[in-house]
Amino acid sequence: MTRQNVVVADTKSGINVAITMTVSNSSLFTKAVQKTRETQGGCINIPPKKVGGGARINAWVDSMRASSPTRVKSAASLSDQSSWMLRHPSALNMFEQIIEASKGKQIVMFLDYDGTLSPIVDDPDRAFMSDAMRAAVRQLARYFPTAIVSGRCRDKVYNFVRLAELYYAGSHGMDIKGPAKGSKYKKETKAVLFQPASEFLPMIDEVYKALLEKTKSIPGASVEHNKFCLSVHYRCVDEKKWSILAQQVRSVLQQYPKLRLTQGRKVLEIRPTIKWDKGKALEFLLESLGFGNCTDVFPVYIGDDRTDEDAFKILRDRGQGFGILVSKIPKDTSASYSLQEPLEVMYFLQRLVEWKRLSMRQYRV
Repeated sequence: MTRQNVVVADTKSGINVAITMTVSNSSLFTKAVQKTRETQGGCINIPPKKVGGGARINAWVDSMRASSPTRVKSAASLSDQSSWMLRHPSALNMFEQIIEASKGKQIVMFLDYDGTLSPIVDDPDRAFMSDAMRAAVRQLARYFPTAIVSGRCRDKVYNFVRLAELYYAGSHGMDIKGPAKGSKYKKETKAVLFQPASEFLPMIDEVYKALLEKTKSIPGASVEHNKFCLSVHYRCVDEKKWSILAQQVRSVLQQYPKLRLTQGRKVLEIRPTIKWDKGKALEFLLESLGFGNCTDVFPVYIGDDRTDEDAFKILRDRGQGFGILVSKIPKDTSASYSLQEPLEVMYFLQRLVEWKRLSMRQYRV
């Protein structure tokens, strides 16, 4: 076991940790900064120049349509829905079984933001969480280490949530910071800060400007700068214009082989090709909390998007905790359970807090 330094904004201090950061010589941290191209699910490869444009653009548009949860899938019959629910039952209905599986272990909560804590909206700048949801998350963090893991810029998602006692992992986990205050899980006064893609910042800025220029003629298209990644939103774009948008994005990214394209819910995500994602962020945070190699930890990850599948897969591979997919329609997923919408997420968090309060009272007695 050795102490490791990781990429941080303050080069004088190495890694600033909220807790004692003793790290094993595992591949987790050495692989964090590898610049190897990923070929995992949901990734759209962009070979430079030599691939024929027409067929590739058509494939992109087909993928964009498939990623839209609002499209009615005629093949999705009631029997398909029932079969899917058998494999991914409601986390509310299975609450007692979930609690039973967690007994004797430390529950650690990981929450996506858009579509999980807040509804999906046309304007991403207005994806506000309700006061009731904020109260539920605040109470959750009183009893369990809690992290928000989002594709958004960390500062932006913090401004939505406004709870200083949480961990925040923005830019799909490429920008991680620990609680600023009020967390009983902190063991030092300094904050966790991990940014494995810092060297890509100038490139991301450059691509952002190029995409703004290329997409400005497409009504409804918007480009969001998430610091270490970019999001091209097409939720408000006429579907007939999707192929034009795909062509414009492709024309920019052909010049940047160190960036890759993935898809979410009516959004194209542009990220560095390092091997880092929400699953790696989950592992990093567990390691930071001292649970990296523990058997008495029970991580719970709740998310609604393709990018959350990386975290679901990590939990399934570890054989610890479980993932909960937020979706009203059947989807291929590595999550164990499901919830239909953010309102159900709030109910689940509230039940978890109430169970913890009751168990603590019984323990005192």
